[in-house]
Amino acid sequence: MDKGEHMNSIFYRRSIRSFLDKDVECEKIERVLRAGMQAPSAHNFKPWEFIVVESEEKKNDISKMSPYAIPVSKSKVSIVVLGNIKLVEKDNMWLQQDLSAAIQNMLLQIVEEGLGGVWLGFYPEVERVEKMKRYFNLPEHIIPFGVVAFGYSNEENKFIDRYDETKVYCENYNWEEN
Repeated sequence: MDKGEHMNSIFYRRSIRSFLDKDVECEKIERVLRAGMQAPSAHNFKPWEFIVVESEEKKNDISKMSPYAIPVSKSKVSIVVLGNIKLVEKDNMWLQQDLSAAIQNMLLQIVEEGLGGVWLGFYPEVERVEKMKRYFNLPEHIIPFGVVAFGYSNEENKFIDRYDETKVYCENYNWEEN
């Protein structure tokens, strides 16, 4: 598949974990947040809230809350994605899907901005969630779901073909092959 066959930034998005020491413009940060808020959500509840983190101290502290969060300390900007359970119903049934859609939109906008980024999961790992809740003094109804770390990078967002026809079934799932 050549570049002309790609529909959009979906095909160039990849996890970038190292960043240059170059500030990200406020307009780009706002567009990333706007993209997150354009995500679909169940019943249009839009249960997301965001903490934008740019201070070195806070990024370093967050990077120690999970063994996988090291890229936060290297990022120029990290956005903590929160779920507000007061804005949903039915035992938060769709919260994970809503917040995941918001994060995916943010990652795609990061590519559009010429930046690199990575999604770092916190929820549902209880220890990580509790560390984040204590650190930001979050009320009980706010769930720290994940962190999106991003910035300018030496690494290129490039196409990697991940299509696997063995994972596609027509009309029925053929479980005997798996």
